[in-house]
Amino acid sequence: MKLQSILTILTIFITTSCTLAPHYERPFAPIPASWPEGEAYKTPSGSIATDLTWKDFFPDKHLQKLIELALQNNRDLKLASMNVERARALYGVHRAELFPSVGGTTSVGIQRKAAELSSTGEPKIENTYSLNVGITSWELDFFGRIRSLEKAALEDYLATEEAQRSVQLSLISSVAQAYYTFIADREALSLARSTLKTQEEIYNLINRRFTVGLATEIDRRRAETQVESAKTEVARLVRQVAQDKNALQLLVGIPLPDALLPDGNLEVEPPGEISPGLPSEVLLRRPDVLTAEHRLKVAYANIGVARAALFPRISLTNTVGAASNELTGLFSGGSGTWVFGSGLTIPIFDARSWAALRVTKVDREIAIVQYEKAIQGAFREVADELALKGTVDEEVKSQEALVKALKETYKLTLMRYEKGIESYLSVLDAQRSLYAAEQKLISLRLSRNANRVRLYAVLGGGVKP
Repeated sequence: MKLQSILTILTIFITTSCTLAPHYERPFAPIPASWPEGEAYKTPSGSIATDLTWKDFFPDKHLQKLIELALQNNRDLKLASMNVERARALYGVHRAELFPSVGGTTSVGIQRKAAELSSTGEPKIENTYSLNVGITSWELDFFGRIRSLEKAALEDYLATEEAQRSVQLSLISSVAQAYYTFIADREALSLARSTLKTQEEIYNLINRRFTVGLATEIDRRRAETQVESAKTEVARLVRQVAQDKNALQLLVGIPLPDALLPDGNLEVEPPGEISPGLPSEVLLRRPDVLTAEHRLKVAYANIGVARAALFPRISLTNTVGAASNELTGLFSGGSGTWVFGSGLTIPIFDARSWAALRVTKVDREIAIVQYEKAIQGAFREVADELALKGTVDEEVKSQEALVKALKETYKLTLMRYEKGIESYLSVLDAQRSLYAAEQKLISLRLSRNANRVRLYAVLGGGVKP
């Protein structure tokens, strides 16, 4: 049988044989079979998050454009993509070790032999020319060392790819939350300016009443205090809105065009509704959980590498070519040469190899615990968001009713003050209560939108557009 045929058979045998890595079994998920139930929880309806693209989940056109820009320009996501490319390249390096390395060599030698060493008794100049092509080095992977390394590199690449998905999902969530925060703070600024205008009108009213002796000095000073307090609140919210815009711009990664932010009169579309599905079906599809599982598979493969290190390693070299003492005769008949060699390394006793095997087994146990911890943390995150989702709608509804009632109270109290029936303290108390209630309503609406965004993220929402 020709040498090339033997090498072909060996290649097929080695690349299809098994490794010494233990058989992988997914650990049992240490979480309940269903989501928590009780007074704080309600069964939401909608699509499963992992089946819903972010464009379907976020109907707001301005937000969609911001997310698109962030996915193109955010530096954290670019770093994650580069890490994926690096892991893919490393996987290619380890996979290439399964196959022979083929190389070529050429050599030219000129030697002068002294008369005493020459067969003719005369000084002689000898020329040597050679050209060889063959396998420079090839380890026969009988015990799966290289294939275990390849498997570890593959799982590391897949883990890095899932980590990129996790960064991408986190970025989408962060952009959405920054967007809704900007909208809420801008609404709060509008409320503060409206309140300032009202306070100035009340101050002017009290000042006129004070001039004609119908109001006291203390009422005038209290009204003046409210005006200055409202100015302070406006200044704070102007700063907060500017900082919100800066935060959004950092996430997007480029200067933020004003056209991408809706004007104050445009109603912002909230995120969609989603269903949590079953824990065992949903959480195991989260990018961070999948990353932890791939890391666990890396630990399994490393055990195979450590076990294979305890067995002999066989390597082959093989070259074929031509040699001649004349350049013109290098490719003529009778100039063919070949070399075949093999090497065997047998480990007899190396305490480091056994210690390395013990380390890989401990690494596997650590990876199992980290995987289980990732699932438990994911379950807790979803449960918390479901509890908020089950109560926030009722909070918003009650707060809207409270604001409506306080508006009527403030209106009636102001009318009674103008008629001299109520004191200014009653007006001041009603106005403070109304302003606080309106601020809380804005905050609750933001919490409702943020809850939907976070629930989409913690359920591993689809990131493909």
